[in-house]
Amino acid sequence: MRNRARIEKLCPHIVVTMREQAPGRFGTPLTAGATRVMLLGSGELGKEVIIALQRLGVEVIAVDRYDNAPGHQVAHRAHTIDMSDPEALLRLVDAEKPHFVVPEIEAIATDALATVEERGVAVVVPTARATQLTMNREGIRRLAAEELGLPTSPYEFAESLEEVRAATGRIGFPCVIKPVMSSSGKGQSTMRAADDVEKAWDYALAGGRVNYGRVIVEGFVDFDYEITQLTVRAIGSDGEVGTFFCEPIGHLQDSGDYVESWQPQPMSDTALARSREVAEKVTSALGGRGIFGVELFVKGDDVYFSEVSPRPHDTGLVTLRTQRLSEFELHARAILGLPVDTTLTTPGASAVIYGKLDAAGIGFEGVADAMAVPETDLRLFGKPESFARRRMGVAVSTGPDVETARSRAREAASRVEPVA
Repeated sequence: MRNRARIEKLCPHIVVTMREQAPGRFGTPLTAGATRVMLLGSGELGKEVIIALQRLGVEVIAVDRYDNAPGHQVAHRAHTIDMSDPEALLRLVDAEKPHFVVPEIEAIATDALATVEERGVAVVVPTARATQLTMNREGIRRLAAEELGLPTSPYEFAESLEEVRAATGRIGFPCVIKPVMSSSGKGQSTMRAADDVEKAWDYALAGGRVNYGRVIVEGFVDFDYEITQLTVRAIGSDGEVGTFFCEPIGHLQDSGDYVESWQPQPMSDTALARSREVAEKVTSALGGRGIFGVELFVKGDDVYFSEVSPRPHDTGLVTLRTQRLSEFELHARAILGLPVDTTLTTPGASAVIYGKLDAAGIGFEGVADAMAVPETDLRLFGKPESFARRRMGVAVSTGPDVETARSRAREAASRVEPVA
């Protein structure tokens, strides 16, 4: 495997010590008997996972590419490294000796994670293979469409402007171009005519987490709506790993980036059953334990696979108010081999609060006014630097129905004003 010989030469001190897949007991943080989890990526989603793990008495090490990331601010220890550097990543794992390593972003040296797993140094969540496949759109799309036979949009991969032009000629317009590795819609654009191709290609190369010079061109699915089917692989009452589903989450995107989500998304019984069938097939193929955000397009009763994230999903922030256990608590429980409960307790919605300006150390006005909206809460993420289109917070609201909750969340988000 790429980098493997180099890793082994530089880090021979990593020893094979297979840890239990699920701890039989939980220790006390910051003691020799602590149960330790290392998060690779510590943004707003990672921060909530850290909090959920700490409530269960787990010692958490937060790692990110920049200082003072949201998760850094609440973890027991924090590190800033280039997680795409396999040697740096292995040195840190060796120094911290976590029981579990949990990737939370795409730009990670997945070969190093495979080394960690193969040598039994720690359990990689959900698995090193799942991380390798899902961090790259090519891996997961080929698994879903070509190995599992799941319905998807037509697609081709391209690594030059000329190849993109040829792909669009075969797929037709409109179509979507995305980097093979990116998140939150970065680098993604819709091409409606041949004149859009060059601009979309340049944007895709600039927007990837890692620039592989390779993109996916997807045919446009004329869907009625899209959902996130949060799917949990966790140990059930029979002691075996089973699959559990949250109620479907609808969401609204702008330029590939989520701006609103709501739960539950109304859908037919047939579409819901097909969504869960697709989600179970792809997550079972990936294996391991934890929560997966399976993104699907729905047209009538037909369901098309789009993507899957082996970790909490940004649209799932709505579960902070809608479920008995949020997606972050479900992830923490699944990692640790504990029982899960996906019960929906109320309809709800979330709406994103953008930074609106490029500045470091911004403030927020209107917080009290926003929280005066009925059945509403805020999460301000604490990111040290703001950009106009950077997600800096979210409003989450509940109500007697989804439409009321959506209206409340939008209103609350609109009342928060980022200021320099």
